[in-house]
Amino acid sequence: MPEVRDAVESDVEDICSMIEEHARYEGNDTLSLDRAEMAGHLFGPAPKAWVIIAEVDGQAAGLAFCSWNFSTWEARPGIWLDDLYVRPGHRRLGLGRQLLRELRARTDGRVEWDMQEGNEKATAFYAELGAEPVPGWVRYRWRG
Repeated sequence: MPEVRDAVESDVEDICSMIEEHARYEGNDTLSLDRAEMAGHLFGPAPKAWVIIAEVDGQAAGLAFCSWNFSTWEARPGIWLDDLYVRPGHRRLGLGRQLLRELRARTDGRVEWDMQEGNEKATAFYAELGAEPVPGWVRYRWRG
């Protein structure tokens, strides 16, 4: 039976591996994460993000990589979903749906994320869950 749980520090290898797998799936064959650095960001004295793990038979099968945000217009915290990934061998088991439901249960604010244009499967999946694209907004970015 699939289980969804908060990640712990011993999950860092699986977390980094799944992020790298997702990057390769999206066409980035060069991403390689520093495991110790990631452990510090997630489990150090001042965590910057958090992860929910989906497990099947005790094995990490998927993740939701998140951080808190705050909407001044709604005057409440929400969740920024940076990465949602389910390993290919575990797809079609409802793990993505379970991960997103868990996020929804953790806030009465917004849960937001980006999706690469043209991803028709993801578009249909998110629409089925009741999520909608945000019209009229353009994302900007500074790189360090």
